[in-house]
Amino acid sequence: MPATVTIDQADAGTSLRLAGSFSLADLTGLHGQLTQAAAGPVSVDLTEVTRLDTAAAWAIVEAEQAAQAAGHRLRLVGASDHATALIDTVRKALPDPDIQAKPPFSLMVWLDGFGRSVAAGAVFLGQLLGFLGVFIARLGRSVIHPSEFRLTSLVHHCQEVGLKAVPIVALMAFLIGVVLAFQGAAQLRQFGAEVFVVDLIAVSILRELGILLTAIIVAGRTASAFTAAIGSMKMREEIDAMRTLGIDPAAALIVPRVLALLLMLPILGMIANAAGLLGGGLMSWVELGISPALFVSRLIENTGVSHLMVGMIKAPFFAIVIGIVGCHAGMQVGNNAESLGQKTSSSVVTAIFSVIVIDALFSIFFAQVGL
Repeated sequence: MPATVTIDQADAGTSLRLAGSFSLADLTGLHGQLTQAAAGPVSVDLTEVTRLDTAAAWAIVEAEQAAQAAGHRLRLVGASDHATALIDTVRKALPDPDIQAKPPFSLMVWLDGFGRSVAAGAVFLGQLLGFLGVFIARLGRSVIHPSEFRLTSLVHHCQEVGLKAVPIVALMAFLIGVVLAFQGAAQLRQFGAEVFVVDLIAVSILRELGILLTAIIVAGRTASAFTAAIGSMKMREEIDAMRTLGIDPAAALIVPRVLALLLMLPILGMIANAAGLLGGGLMSWVELGISPALFVSRLIENTGVSHLMVGMIKAPFFAIVIGIVGCHAGMQVGNNAESLGQKTSSSVVTAIFSVIVIDALFSIFFAQVGL
């Protein structure tokens, strides 16, 4: 006998009369009708039910819980001993939700959370320092035993990290130079000091913006790539296979990537500086009438090499931080795709934040020493 559901509306509530054989095929319709009726007082008549499986029993229990949540009661009528036992079994098998009461806000609770955050940050910093130590140790071993150094891998990563990043870095720096010249011209024109826009562009790009924005772009582009590549290998247990074959994962995966960043980030910084000065000079010519010859002359006369050195000194530190953060996050990936996505996002955020913090520390240091 096919399953049928008859609904009767009354002032006292809704009455559902079930008849026939109910199975998994009838679950969708039965669950929808029961849930809709559970918005108010409801009774379910099972007198004419010939067969009831666990799917239908689950729908009845779910409707019962929905009615209780709404402040009503679901009443079963005419249920056989078998149906009653089955519904009771399903009701007991449903898991109880884990409800953790939020502790009331207090100074001790805040201090506890703050202390745990500081401790977790210290542990994370220690892990990064450990990865830095592993990189230095494996690099030293490669110097002592050149035959173990993976030159092909280094060249490949130099191409991925450096060569393929040149267009976006150059375009970004060129536009930054254009914006600096345009905004500087709008302000300096009020004082008749348009010529000083050359000094503004040179100092801003050579000391800070050129290498900083390059590092931020590389952090977003390369740290995520390192994490995704190493994390995918870890998910597929390729790193365990490397250890089984006697291949050191740190020497094969971490050293070429970090070393490629160390070599290519200063070059990208120089390209960004050149593109930024080009954009600033072009906009100065268009907006202020400063000819390229005057721009170059002013740049050479009033901009010392120290400004360029201040910017380029930061590049190796940025490269090491970006590489270590990306590789560390990749090695922390679990065995699921969700972990890979979380670690990739986390590595980008951590790398960019670390770059900005290091730049701020260098700015304070150079200000103290008078550079």
